[in-house]
Amino acid sequence: MRLLAYLAASLCVMGLAFWAYHVNYDTQGKLDELRDLNREIASLNEGLSVLNAEWAYLNRPDRLRDLVNLNFTSLHLLPMTPEQFGTVAQIPYPTPQTETALGDQVSKLVEVKADGKEGQ
Repeated sequence: MRLLAYLAASLCVMGLAFWAYHVNYDTQGKLDELRDLNREIASLNEGLSVLNAEWAYLNRPDRLRDLVNLNFTSLHLLPMTPEQFGTVAQIPYPTPQTETALGDQVSKLVEVKADGKEGQ
C-alpha cells in the first residue's frame, strides 16, 4: 500500500514538473512576443513622428502661398469671397410628417401583419 502511495506521489510530482516546464516556456515565448510587439510599436511611433514632421514641413503657409502663386494660371484659383457661401435659408430641410400621415403608415403596417404577408 505504501508503495502505491509513493508511486502515485512521484507520478503527481513528475506531472506537476512537466506542467511547470511547459508553462515556463509558454510564458517565455509570450514575453518574447511582447518584446517584439513593443519594438514594432516603437518603430511605428518613430515613423509616425517622421510623417507628422514631413506633413508640418509640407503645409507651411509660405510654401503653400508660393505654390498657389506658381500655379495660379493653370489652376484658375480665385480668392474666396462671401458671395461664394450660401445662407441657412437655402438649405432644403425635409418637411415634417403630420400625425395623420404617421397614423396611416402605422395602420398599413398593422394591416400587413394581420394579413400574414409580413415574411413573404
